[in-house]
This record gives sequence, C-alpha cells and structure tokens, in this order.
Amino acid sequence: MESYAAGEREPALLEGTIGASFERTVAAHRNAEALVEVASGRRWTWGELDRDVDALARGLLAAGLQAGDRAGIWAPNCAEWTMVQYATAKLGIVLVNLNPAYRTHELAYALDQSGLRLLFAASSFKTSDYRAMIAETRAGCPALERVVLVDTDDWAALVAEGESRPAGAVAERMAGLDPGDPINIQYTSGTTGRPKGATLSHRNILNNGFLTTELIGLGPEDRLCIPVPFYHCFGMVMANLGCTSHGTTMVIPAPGFDPEVTLRTIAAERCTGVYGVPTMFIAMLNHPTFAEHDLSSLRTGIMAGSICPVEVMRRCITDMHLAEVSIAYGMTETSPVSCQTRADDDLDRRTASIGRVHPHLEIKIVDPVSGETVERGAPGEFCTRGYSVMLGYWEDPEKTSEAIDAEGWMHTGDLAEMREDGYCNIVGRIKDMVIRGGENVYPREVEEFLYAHPDIEDVQVIGVPDATYGEELCAWVRMRAGTTPLDAAGVRAFCAGKLSHYKIPRYVRVVEEFPLTVTGKVRKVEMRERSTAELGLG
Repeated sequence: MESYAAGEREPALLEGTIGASFERTVAAHRNAEALVEVASGRRWTWGELDRDVDALARGLLAAGLQAGDRAGIWAPNCAEWTMVQYATAKLGIVLVNLNPAYRTHELAYALDQSGLRLLFAASSFKTSDYRAMIAETRAGCPALERVVLVDTDDWAALVAEGESRPAGAVAERMAGLDPGDPINIQYTSGTTGRPKGATLSHRNILNNGFLTTELIGLGPEDRLCIPVPFYHCFGMVMANLGCTSHGTTMVIPAPGFDPEVTLRTIAAERCTGVYGVPTMFIAMLNHPTFAEHDLSSLRTGIMAGSICPVEVMRRCITDMHLAEVSIAYGMTETSPVSCQTRADDDLDRRTASIGRVHPHLEIKIVDPVSGETVERGAPGEFCTRGYSVMLGYWEDPEKTSEAIDAEGWMHTGDLAEMREDGYCNIVGRIKDMVIRGGENVYPREVEEFLYAHPDIEDVQVIGVPDATYGEELCAWVRMRAGTTPLDAAGVRAFCAGKLSHYKIPRYVRVVEEFPLTVTGKVRKVEMRERSTAELGLG
C-alpha cells in the first residue's frame, strides 16, 4: 500500500475571517474569562477583551493603516501581543511576527523585506534592549513610519487617537475582508541563507488553530496554559486561535518560559491544558519543586516543535495527569499542523508516532530523488497538501516554487515513514540524515535507544566529518543529577549487541545544555559546527 492518506471531512472548515470568528465567541461567552496575564495580574472577560481590541484597532485606523499594510510585533508573550494579533486581523493588516531573540542585522532585514509601516515592540526583555536596536536600524527602513512601545505611554497614545474614529469603523473594515487574504508573515529560521517570510491567510491559520484544538476537545470550560512563544505558530495559532475559536481561557504564565512559574501557574489557575516543546516538558518534569505543585486539574495539551522522546511522553501522562495529551507535527509553512494523535489513541500510537493526517488535508511520503510515493514502512520526504499550505514566501516566488510543487504539495524536507495503520513517524531531516560508509543513519533512532539509559536525561545525535567513512556519529548527552558522566566507551558498551555497529556513536560529549532556538528547538547545525571544531575534524 502506498504512503498516502487523506483526512476526515468533518468538522467543516471555518470559512470566515479571524475577526468574525473572534466576535462569534465574544457574543457567546461575553462574561466568561478570556485572558489572564499572570505576571501583571490582569484579567479580561471576552467582552472586555473585545472592547480593548476594538479600541486598539480604531487607533490603527487613525494611524492610517490600510488592509494589506504590514504591522510588526517584536515582544515576548504579553496581553498586548494578543490584542495586536486580533486588532490587526479585524482590519486586514498583515501581522509580521518578529523573533524576540533577533538582533539588529536580523531585525533590519525583516523590517525592510516585509515593508513594515508600524512596529509594536517591548522596550526591553532580558538582555535585549529593543528600543536601542530599533533606533540603530530604523534609518535603513524607509517604510517604517511609527514605533509603538507597548509598555510605555505610546500604547495609550495610539488608543487615544482612535477615539476620533466612529464606533462602526472597525466593523466596516471587517466587512470588506476575505478569508483568503494574507494576514500573517512568519520568518522561518533557516539554517542557510536569509530567513523566508511564510505568508499565511485567515483561512490557513484560523482553521488550523480550530482543528488542532478540536482534536484535543478544548471548550469554554477549559483553561490553557501557554508558555510557548506567541511569535511562533505554536503560540499564536495553536494556542490563541485555538482558544478563541472554542471560547477557551488563554493563560499567559510569563513573558518567557520558566519551568517553575509554568508549574505554579497551572496549579494556581487550575489549567486543564498546557502546551510545550519536549525540552519544556523535560524541564518541568525534572524541576526540583515538581512534586510541590498540584497538577491534578490537567487533562490535555499538545507537545510539538520537535520529536518527543517516548519516555518523556509516558511521564507526562503519568506524572502530569495529561491523560489526553496529543503529539502534533507540522511546520510554519503549513499553518502549522499536518498530523496529530487523537485523544482516544492507544499508548503506542500516542507515544511512538506523530499521529495521522489532519482533517481536510492530504499527506504522502515520497522518494526524495524520484518524487515517487513510497510503500508504507519505507522512509521518504513528508509532503502535505490542502487548506493549510501557505500562500507563499513573501515577495519570493523562486523560493515558493522550490517548496510548493505544481500540484500544490508542500515539500517539508522531513524524512518520515507511514505505518500500515496510516500513522506516521519522523525519522529525521533530509539534511540531518547521517551517511556513514554508505549506510543511512537516522539520528532519531539512536536518540530513542540512548534515552533508555538510566543515567541519561536527554541526548541529541549528529553527524560529524570523518576521513574514512565520510561521517561518524557524535552524541551530546545530558546526565541525570547525581550520576557519573558517560564517556564514549560507556556509550559503546551500552549499545553493543543492541545497535548495528555503524549506528553506535564514535564520539560522546557530556554537556549541561544544548544550543536552543527561542522556541526550544535544538540547533543541530550549531552542534555540528562546535563538535567539528572541538574534535579537530575540520
């Protein structure tokens, strides 16, 4: 049987705009709690949040922004981020998400490439002085007319300007929008070349947020803890849009991820769901105060962003009460989710796969060279097609055509296998696959095996250059507290007789932490560079 599957046709896709979906929820749940910002203690009902979103939207109208204009946001998680998201959506202004970790070179590129007219930003966060970096780069971005620092009087001034606009002005603008219009640009953190601006429509991200949370059963009685960043699809689509399409309360534990604050927030706010990448769940599960927090209110959540170790998933189910936790897989260019496990899946499917195809989508696994669909059980490139595929990369038709073929299939660059039951698993990135002496080695397989070592807390496997075999495996290992660090001989002894010889790491580095992106993804490119240099393999 070929590695192809099509998703269910129910529930029906939402065919309106993000603003219309938001207002339906406001009308249905006006007095229920919509948003909680733990750091400041501020809370909004749906009615109050809609009032403040509309006040901001009128300010943007007064500032002269038209549908299709770009407005950016460069800030950590905060209530203002959420308000900007919905105010721009109501007006058809394309929201450009800027990574809070950007520095001046990256900021200048994104501002200029997207043609931003207005930028919302925090004054500073941790070691980032956003105000100073904006001042340094602004002269080179002629389209940028105005900067609004969200934690200063700038915010109130913009809202005050909107008081001159008639009460019906926002609704009038909304009425002229189309669900297929672009509404969001997210810059992908490519490992080579310039970032590419994935351009997403109302229809793309509204439906993906709706369907992703539909599959974990979120509803008006639920409260979702959101420690994942809003600038990424995980936060603004799977969390915010998922919540607002279901009337679920959004709970922001902190501006950036802190494992103890997240645990404390879940307990204090009686959250029923929590999101995170695997490194976040690992940090919470292994925090010294973990046992002190009452997490009994939890029932569901989503783990995504990178491959989840099986043992971590098991501990989430048993120790965090996440009986209905789901694995989701996707990429920014597909809004993002293409596959997801279901709440009623058995433990094997929920701990050893990325799930099956999402509703209203198609997926297939193809030979990366020939493009032919492979048989089930064989590895190949994961491709997806349907409503979720981006409109394209902003003002980059050449890169768009490289990613989306003539038949509308998005080529992800991920290596995957489809099981006989239609469930899929990611075995690595095409660029991460290690070829040792002609043998293809998928780092994920080796990582999963090494997770079974009782002294290893986390592990990442990469390929490094080798004069004889072309590449050799190098394992970066993080040890459990109180254990004796492993060396290469210890790892080889653990693997002997259980893994093929060519899958056993030649090099082992014991580290305190892995290099991560702001979303918690491991930066294997940096690991390869550092290992190659430190081992003298260049």
